[in-house]
Amino acid sequence: MDKNSIIGFVLIALIMMGFFGYQSHQVKKQQAYQAQLDSIAAAEAYAQWQLDSAWRAQHPEAAAAADSIAAAPVAPVAPVYSDTLLNAAARADAQQVSLENEKLKVVFTTKGAQPLSVLVKDYYTYGKEPLYLLQEGKSQLGYVVYAPTAIDTRKFNFQYVPEASSDSTVVMRLPFGAGGYIEQKYTLVPDSYSLNQVVSFVGMGHLMPRNVNSIDVDFDAVIPRMEKGYKNETQYSRLNYYFPDDSKPGNIGNGRKGDKRFNNNIEWFAFQQQFFSAIMRAPGNFSYGEFAIDFLPKGGEDLMHCSAQLRADINPSAERVDVPFEFYFGPNDYKGLKAYGHSYEKVIPLGGKIIGYFTKWVIIPLFDWLHKGIANFGIIILLMTIFIKIVVLPFAYKSYSSSAKMQALKPFMEKINAKYPKQEDAMKKQQETMDLYKKAGVSPMGGCLPMLLQMPILWAMFRFFPASIELRQQPFLWAEDLSAYDDVIHWGTSILGMDHISLFALLMAVSMFFYSKITMQQQTAGNDPNAKMMQAMSLYMMPIMMFFICNNLSSGLSYYYLLSNIITFIETWVIRKWVVNPDEIVAKVKAAENKPAPKSKWQQRLEEAQKMQREAQKNNKRR
Repeated sequence: MDKNSIIGFVLIALIMMGFFGYQSHQVKKQQAYQAQLDSIAAAEAYAQWQLDSAWRAQHPEAAAAADSIAAAPVAPVAPVYSDTLLNAAARADAQQVSLENEKLKVVFTTKGAQPLSVLVKDYYTYGKEPLYLLQEGKSQLGYVVYAPTAIDTRKFNFQYVPEASSDSTVVMRLPFGAGGYIEQKYTLVPDSYSLNQVVSFVGMGHLMPRNVNSIDVDFDAVIPRMEKGYKNETQYSRLNYYFPDDSKPGNIGNGRKGDKRFNNNIEWFAFQQQFFSAIMRAPGNFSYGEFAIDFLPKGGEDLMHCSAQLRADINPSAERVDVPFEFYFGPNDYKGLKAYGHSYEKVIPLGGKIIGYFTKWVIIPLFDWLHKGIANFGIIILLMTIFIKIVVLPFAYKSYSSSAKMQALKPFMEKINAKYPKQEDAMKKQQETMDLYKKAGVSPMGGCLPMLLQMPILWAMFRFFPASIELRQQPFLWAEDLSAYDDVIHWGTSILGMDHISLFALLMAVSMFFYSKITMQQQTAGNDPNAKMMQAMSLYMMPIMMFFICNNLSSGLSYYYLLSNIITFIETWVIRKWVVNPDEIVAKVKAAENKPAPKSKWQQRLEEAQKMQREAQKNNKRR
């Protein structure tokens, strides 16, 4: 590994360290702020408790009277709506009705005519529990219409209409005294994760004010935890919102609390957990949207709280107004989501344009093709790694051969370092080094540039593995779930941000260390302290940094990097042993030793800079 390769590694390391450091700082900042709020709330509650206790001690008779009033039966609430049917609906008991197909079971409640729970079949949580995207008592879907006052559908019990319902359809209505009604019709598409809804306002045109041309839509849900690693699950969970014909959805979340508000059209939004999503789409678009997401503490059973307040346009003068909506409750499977044709697949974080294209057109098709004939995902990852290494071999060959040639020039480099030991001779040493490269036919950028060209592929794999639902709960060797970390050692207290050790991540870091160590033994840093520092960073800092990064990520990702390092080592060994002949390079340098090396434009500029430096030194001595 030459100097330029090390510089490339260091730059990449600094960028990644900066990103993860910033993210860690933001998380700690949010936690500190929340802890401050909790502390203030606790202090206020304690102060109020002290006041209440003091008052009760000073006024025992009044306290006893208050207790008796609180224990007394509550009188029936007086009607709050002028319409008697609405008053009856507000007091009626809720009922439940369900729809079920091969993929989903949706339970509805007549209270608000909304989904009560959504069970995704054939999938389970990490704890082997049934996987519910919407949980009973932890989600609400409601519509607010002005007719003429605000009517919130969540406050009323709708009437189940069995004659209009079927095995795949549920119809519920909320009647008005004037003969009109609100109807909510749900249809579960067979063998699909789709649930279609039509909200109808029938015979209510004379009740709706003419200046009101929209209804409010409120969707609120607490999404449960489903995966092994809390940090990894929060990192890949978020709330997406998609504008019509946009290149990709916007989002908030990814482990951080956030909110957004928009006054433009929105086609759909998604409450996205790492591997599953609850998506709501308006075919006619929402005309306004306000979104918020907050992540819940690590120790609980729930992951995040998502809310969406939107607006859908209607024609208030019509006697029947139908407002269609579409829902998706299911896995974040790229091909499955893409088949719906509404850009749902864009919720999967595959990277930017270049990396995203490579992932969509190379990685995913290759993965699916291998999976058709191979059930073991560890073998699939091995074959994918070999294939990718073959594809990038032309770039890798140039890098490895350049490194091998640099190794052959090591004795000459040591002579140059011994000839120019002083720092003020750095320009002369650099010029003579460039002459040596020219005579040997070695490009100083030969090792760094090919490595940088491979970075998009490495980053594509970094994005693919944690987002690939195919790896979810798939075992390999000691890893019980390739989509999560493989904690062979686990402890309760967090130490340096860790409470476990992932064996694949550790092996990956060890492989990086030994490869760097073998490479460094074939190089010389001379007396240059900067070169020695870069060698130390490449030898120790990069493996340690990569271990801390991958320790909480997908074990499949660490396994891929481990295989990649092993194959890289084999390729380097083969090229140095059988492809590059050090004796030929040494002979070539010795043959041209007494001949002036052809000067490149860069060398000419270097000599001009050196000449200007000498003249500046002479002028300083004269002064």
